[in-house]
Amino acid sequence: MAKKKSFVLRLSPETFKKLEKWAVDEFRSTNGQIEWILNKALKDAGRLKDEKKSDDHSE
Repeated sequence: MAKKKSFVLRLSPETFKKLEKWAVDEFRSTNGQIEWILNKALKDAGRLKDEKKSDDHSE
């Protein structure tokens, strides 16, 4: 497993509470939900390689 970077994230209590509920609704930890949101945003913005496409072109 890749090493992960730790950092402090400051959120309003209201935002954190909503994020926490969203995570519970999707059976994730709050940290996992934040990571999922960030990865989705990066992918949607075209800042992450689509691993399936990369694998298809590597042959």
